[in-house]
Amino acid sequence: MRVWISGASSGLGEALARELTSRGARIALFARREDRLAALRDSIQAAHAGVEVIAQKGDVRDRARVREAVSEAESRFGGLDVLLANAGIGESLLPESFDAAIVEEVMAVNYLGAVYGIEAALPGMLSRRSGTIACVSSISAVRGLPASGPYCASKAALTTFLESLRLDLRGTGVKVVTVSPGFIRTPLTDRNRFPMPFLQTPERAARIIIDGILAGKREVHFPKRLTVPLKLLGCLPGSLSDLILAVSLGKKYRKDPGILPFRK
Repeated sequence: MRVWISGASSGLGEALARELTSRGARIALFARREDRLAALRDSIQAAHAGVEVIAQKGDVRDRARVREAVSEAESRFGGLDVLLANAGIGESLLPESFDAAIVEEVMAVNYLGAVYGIEAALPGMLSRRSGTIACVSSISAVRGLPASGPYCASKAALTTFLESLRLDLRGTGVKVVTVSPGFIRTPLTDRNRFPMPFLQTPERAARIIIDGILAGKREVHFPKRLTVPLKLLGCLPGSLSDLILAVSLGKKYRKDPGILPFRK
């Protein structure tokens, strides 16, 4: 299996890289922090002799660099079997400190960063009539959560885009997998001061995600104890779901902005 992973230098991306190489995959690691990428590459190669790992420094917001990196991986590996768009950030936003720049930044990384990866990898997959586009969205895509407009909107945009792309790719041999996790312990979630129910380790999350991709699932969402209730919440009448969230979360974050959700 030949895989290109964005956001690969730490957290879930690092765990995905280690899980994939433990299964014999050849991988290209893409992220901004060159030192972390090099250290991860060396660690993986020390643990798995002979495994092929490429470390690629870059920012998913740089469309040209993403295209260049994917092309390099395709050339080295003879094509890609999986594009794994994992890079993501999360920032909170309150009305009294509203800043459109925050929205732009989160959308650029979480949504457009994935789109740029798809743009780069899709032509090769279509020509080979095989491949999988897997993007890490979030269960927060099901509806807007308090103080998390930029994050929820970016993930909702990504999830909806993948739904459309999945329909467009029917019959081409190219699959689309939407990954919709709950809370995963990463450097991002380490900043949170609010309770994170059913918090997953990145190692367990990586196993679930890779198993789901290999099984050809349409969506990989977990843990079910969190994702299923949130999916049901998204099906309720808007006024009722608004009330539930306002009562359960609204007062808490107003009293203590430090507990603001919502991080991957």
